[in-house]
Amino acid sequence: MSGIDRVCKLLIMSFLLISMSAGAHHSFDMFDRGNPIQISGEVKEFQWVNPHTWIQILVTDDASGEIVEWSIEGRSPNALVRRGWSRNTILTGEQLTLTIYPLRNGRAGGAIATVEKADGTIINADTPSAVDPDEE
Repeated sequence: MSGIDRVCKLLIMSFLLISMSAGAHHSFDMFDRGNPIQISGEVKEFQWVNPHTWIQILVTDDASGEIVEWSIEGRSPNALVRRGWSRNTILTGEQLTLTIYPLRNGRAGGAIATVEKADGTIINADTPSAVDPDEE
């Protein structure tokens, strides 16, 4: 195999690996979009980070009475800024009700659909799985 053939083969393999990882990043099959649920609790942390924001929320489990920390994935800061959000839209200690698409594996996590503040204000958060590909 010539040096040029090796370089071409290496480039093709590199492009394949990059495209597979990009596709994996934007796969949101782990969320059950057909069965949204609501959870309510106190915000432990709002992570305004790329590539996606996160809300860590403390929710009291109805069955056990124990507090469970849920990790809820949101859209990118860039997409949320275009919807009027800022890093201060959600504050630590705030009480929220979230409509989410839960994880299919049953763990305490999901993707944000809407955020309802204590005063009744509802904020559209949309989910990465419903994202306009030109927006993210």
